[in-house]
Amino acid sequence: MAKVVFIGAGSFGFTRGLVRDLLTFDLLSDAEIALVDINKQRLDFAKRACQKIVDQGGYKATVTATTDRRQALKGAHAVCVTILSGSTSVWQHDILIPKKYGIDTNVGDTRGPSGIFRALRTIPEMVAIARDMEQLCPRAMMLNYTNPMAMLCHAMNRETSIQLTGLCHSVQGTASMIEGWLKLKPGSMEYTCAGINHMAWYLKLEHKGRDLYPRLKRTMQDKAVYNHEQVRNEMFLALGYYVTESSGHNSEYNWWFRKRPDLVRKYCRDGTGWNPGQYAYILKAYQAREGGGWQKSVRDWINQDQIDLRRGHEYAASIINAYMGGDLYRFNGNVANDGLIDNLPTGSCVEVPVLASSKGLEPVRVGSLPASVAMLTGLSAQIEMMAVDGCLKGDAELVYQAIAHDPLTAAKLSLAEIRKMVREMFKKNQKWLPQFKKVNL
Repeated sequence: MAKVVFIGAGSFGFTRGLVRDLLTFDLLSDAEIALVDINKQRLDFAKRACQKIVDQGGYKATVTATTDRRQALKGAHAVCVTILSGSTSVWQHDILIPKKYGIDTNVGDTRGPSGIFRALRTIPEMVAIARDMEQLCPRAMMLNYTNPMAMLCHAMNRETSIQLTGLCHSVQGTASMIEGWLKLKPGSMEYTCAGINHMAWYLKLEHKGRDLYPRLKRTMQDKAVYNHEQVRNEMFLALGYYVTESSGHNSEYNWWFRKRPDLVRKYCRDGTGWNPGQYAYILKAYQAREGGGWQKSVRDWINQDQIDLRRGHEYAASIINAYMGGDLYRFNGNVANDGLIDNLPTGSCVEVPVLASSKGLEPVRVGSLPASVAMLTGLSAQIEMMAVDGCLKGDAELVYQAIAHDPLTAAKLSLAEIRKMVREMFKKNQKWLPQFKKVNL
């Protein structure tokens, strides 16, 4: 019987979706689902939701809930992590302070000043979870969904020996979007995708052995297609390869789209995709949810007569099934770059094809990224590694230097202005960054 632990189980949507998926596999239908969260109300909601899934599906699984992480981890086979370190009142300043200096942020959970400070607060907790796993379930596999994905996974790979991959739905989500544009049967496209999280590239894009890129380029002439993902489509037309993750996210990661108000208006406001790039998009969504009674929406879900038990498209359940002896499963995951991508830094966290089996995780060597996309990707990977180094050493100067190299930050600010901004962000976060004994910037 498999034991699967969910840390951050109060992330209600993720938890209920992943548990639903898990139980659709025969090998996992009697699993022990161990839920962990520090918020007792959210934890109770998650337990009730998972029990509803078990009951309606007639599964033999058991559901437990605790605020004691170490208790839950004993004997685990897989650990899914979906934590958020700090409330909205804390992380909102990752968005608000850079805006004062002219850096317009859309989401701010992956890289740049906002993503780096989220990493500084989250890395110590993620490393602590991984160290608990080393002691209590050393053969267990961690499947991390928490952002900033690359920096968190890189820190845990540096500091611990656990078996780990980071999962993001952007690869399969973008592939599905492209199939829709090209009017292909869902799941019929063949691709090789590699890079770093939120900045991986479809190096091969084929259907029945035929290269789809010429066809995709022609599709850009359709205004409905182009306007759906303006930033990503502009990047594709310029660089020749399509990138994972939404236009709003990607607009933060480079020099091209958010450095002037007219460019923000042109590329980052009116697209029709789920996230064109409006300022503080996710922050506003969280604030609206907190003010709009999220508890009611959860109760409404729990109280509905019938729930959909069909398997979704996240990777985690299929990976765990493979690890427990089920069918082999190929997915794109975030792992350490040990000879996988030649022109990205050794040891950096890269997103590549991975094969899951009872042996564990076997990443697939990709070779080199094309020059047109390798430069931005490599710079971002080096920045992430420097930020992690600064966090683990408690060295604020390294954090400043990492942010100074961020493309959007550098396009907007002088080095002195960046130093002032970083100093202000450290001051605001002082309570949550005890690893930084002194901040002399």
